[in-house]
Amino acid sequence: MKNIAVILAGGKGIRLGYNKPKQFLKVAGKLIIEHTIETFQKHEEIDEIVVISHKDYMYLVEELVNNNSFNKVKKILNGGNERSDSSLVAINSYDEDVNLIFHDAVRPLVSYRIISDCIEALKKYNAIDVAIPATDTIIEIEDNLISNIPNRNKLNRGQTPQAFKLKIIKKAYDLALQDENFIATDDCGVVKRYLTNEKIFVVKGEESNIKLTYEEDLFLLDKLFQIKSMSLKDNNHMPKIKDKVIVIFGGSYGIGKDIKDLALKSKAKVYSFSRSENNINIANKENIIHSLNEVYQKEKKIDYIINTAGLLNKESLNNLDYETIEELINVNYLGTITLAKESFKYLQKSKGHILFFTSSSYTRGRANYSLYSSSKAAIVNFTQAISSEWDVFDIKVNCINPERTLTPMRVRNFGKEDSKTLLTSKKVAEVSLNILTKNITGQVIDVKKEN
Repeated sequence: MKNIAVILAGGKGIRLGYNKPKQFLKVAGKLIIEHTIETFQKHEEIDEIVVISHKDYMYLVEELVNNNSFNKVKKILNGGNERSDSSLVAINSYDEDVNLIFHDAVRPLVSYRIISDCIEALKKYNAIDVAIPATDTIIEIEDNLISNIPNRNKLNRGQTPQAFKLKIIKKAYDLALQDENFIATDDCGVVKRYLTNEKIFVVKGEESNIKLTYEEDLFLLDKLFQIKSMSLKDNNHMPKIKDKVIVIFGGSYGIGKDIKDLALKSKAKVYSFSRSENNINIANKENIIHSLNEVYQKEKKIDYIINTAGLLNKESLNNLDYETIEELINVNYLGTITLAKESFKYLQKSKGHILFFTSSSYTRGRANYSLYSSSKAAIVNFTQAISSEWDVFDIKVNCINPERTLTPMRVRNFGKEDSKTLLTSKKVAEVSLNILTKNITGQVIDVKKEN
């Protein structure tokens, strides 16, 4: 029986303070709905996809379907005011014996395993739901007073997909539409209410299969996509960068040197610039221009640019002279801006990747780190901003955020520490080079010590 995925993207509300519905927001370099369709497009058991959209945004769906060559998308249909209206549009567009697999467009991290389990369950049951156990105690309230506390062991949180034999979901809705008090929040609810004898099988869901509802969910999705795109296990392998032209600023020691050594081992063409190697200062615009031009003239392309150069002075602001302050800002922040601006023309030609580095201190300003912490926070904001600006040019911009790492700069500022509590610079280098091969942009990649 043909398996048809129904992507429900009919919402038109501007809920998160953005000028488009949430399914058209961008996470990990793609629109949320784009991620969702791509998962069903790649699943070998999905035969066809229909997207239900609001009429005002159908042109966006058509555009992304064409741009991504989503050849399984056979229909893009105008939805209704309610979710049930959108489901009915899909139901009424088919009259053959098919399986319909309904999925929220704003659940972009649905796994192949969940989809496969739903399809497998349809061989025995006519209606399928997806759910995960409730972890919090659920309370019922009346007039601000607890009226009941259900047994949590029997409670689950519903997700999507929800899958049905067409004849079953159609029959349920036919009965529902005869009920003048009909209200539906999901399709399994319609089957449960109007086909009381029909068994609904529950497939085990996943915590990562979250629905974008609140603004905070965007940050969570960012991190979840990060985990999906690059696991540390994956990064134990040699990066696929053979013959790629890589320019590193700050490659003389620490993380930069390990990146250089690993890249050379992977047979990339590596060019490293630093004050100690060749008297190149990231804070000097002319140095940057000259270095990039030198590489381009020799190789005729630049694929990846990495900036690990940075300064840390663990000292209170009152004790810093203005010359040191200026140097810290020039190296840690202004140098990054100059490098990005001068890199653009090269990366535009190669559709390349630029990688910056922040620090775990960027999340909160700390005493004796005022310039370092604030400049590293600026790097994160800068990464997110230009990744959006440059996405149209297919240039990827990401930022590595290693936790406490054993480097010469750290030793100079902290002295001797237990190395077992610190990341190795080689591990950070492995993750960094592998990120260059990933199709993500605008991400802050956390690198943590494995327990």
